[in-house]
Amino acid sequence: MYKYPRVLIEFCTKCKWNLRAAWYLQELLSTFGSDLGEVAMAPGDSGVFRITIQSSPDSQDALLWDRKTNGGFPDSKELKQLVRDVIAPDRNLGHVDRHNSKNDTVSHQQQEQQQPEQECKDCVKE
Repeated sequence: MYKYPRVLIEFCTKCKWNLRAAWYLQELLSTFGSDLGEVAMAPGDSGVFRITIQSSPDSQDALLWDRKTNGGFPDSKELKQLVRDVIAPDRNLGHVDRHNSKNDTVSHQQQEQQQPEQECKDCVKE
């Protein structure tokens, strides 16, 4: 039986993204604790890295992040804000919600979108 809200991190094992998925899992549990019912990791299709959230048993999965659509991987800050916006929009995440410094005017997401997407070399072999 699942508990809600439920976050699912799907990742490609051939790309060896399991450590990244585990790190995100740890970051979400450290930040949200028992406000999350479950954070799960699941091996996915070739080249996949997708994070979804289901807020209740009757709700559809909401896509938080897709590596191919969003262009790479989220910063932990971005991921925490995306989760917060679904489970507790009024919650303040403290230092995570502070504005970037003047030297950090381009977001991580913008930087990754400027780079052409690279296919996973391990997945392309098949």
